[in-house]
Amino acid sequence: MLKSMTGFGAAVAENDAYKVTVELKAVNQRFFEVNFHMPRQLGQWEERLRKMIRQTAARGKVDIFINFQDKRETKSSIRVDKGLALAYQAALNELSDTLHIPRPDDAALFAGFPEVLQVEQTAELDDMLPVLLEAVDQAAMTFDSMRQREGAHIAEDFLKRLALLEDMRQQLIELSPVIVEERRQHLQAVLAEAFSGKEMDETRIIQETALFADRVNYTEEIVRLASHISQFRQIMEAEEPVGRKLDFLIQEFNRETNTIGSKANNKEAAQLVVDMKSEIEKIREQVQNIE
Repeated sequence: MLKSMTGFGAAVAENDAYKVTVELKAVNQRFFEVNFHMPRQLGQWEERLRKMIRQTAARGKVDIFINFQDKRETKSSIRVDKGLALAYQAALNELSDTLHIPRPDDAALFAGFPEVLQVEQTAELDDMLPVLLEAVDQAAMTFDSMRQREGAHIAEDFLKRLALLEDMRQQLIELSPVIVEERRQHLQAVLAEAFSGKEMDETRIIQETALFADRVNYTEEIVRLASHISQFRQIMEAEEPVGRKLDFLIQEFNRETNTIGSKANNKEAAQLVVDMKSEIEKIREQVQNIE
């Protein structure tokens, strides 16, 4: 089963104490990477969450966004950064001396400066883990479903293009004896003109035609191409990630097609090769989306 590397999934899970929202987004990438975007209080569970995502995705760049709402009545405390407050006071005193204006003496003024007063939540989040895992698991399921649907669409496109390649491959098989016969007739015409009424060397025509037939014989490449197409179909049915295997196989498609193009000394065959390379490139582009 093919899966796309791109996908999106979202979920919300909650109980009486917490509400957790999760979003998963993934784009193409050769290797596996997970980036977390979540409150630092949840960092203690990052590795566990990473393993969960790893069970769903094997390749691609995955971004996971997590937010939560604590519905409990929490106890809070306010911490005073005394060093920072004194630094602000020293700076303002220096400024007042420079400008010849009264020094500040209102504590509320210093309390309004950034980071002087810091609110700290004293409640622990240990009991939030089950809700967090549920939200991530549900988001991963919807994420994976989307990737499977996209993979199915890509598989349909692959099968259509593979059928086109097989059709053009068959046309090349049928052209092979035509190419040799055209060469034989060409040689016969050239020699007839050269000998100009004299008796032609039929043996030479046969030898030259045989040499040419050997040079333009692309049977081996045609056979290998058929094998590669068959392998491509088999790999598509595998359960594990196959993107890298398909990418390698596409390189083999190109190698055989290029060799056929260099051997086939015929306008119609050359056009078929161009059309085949176009279809192979379209398959290659889609393979980059496969996990």
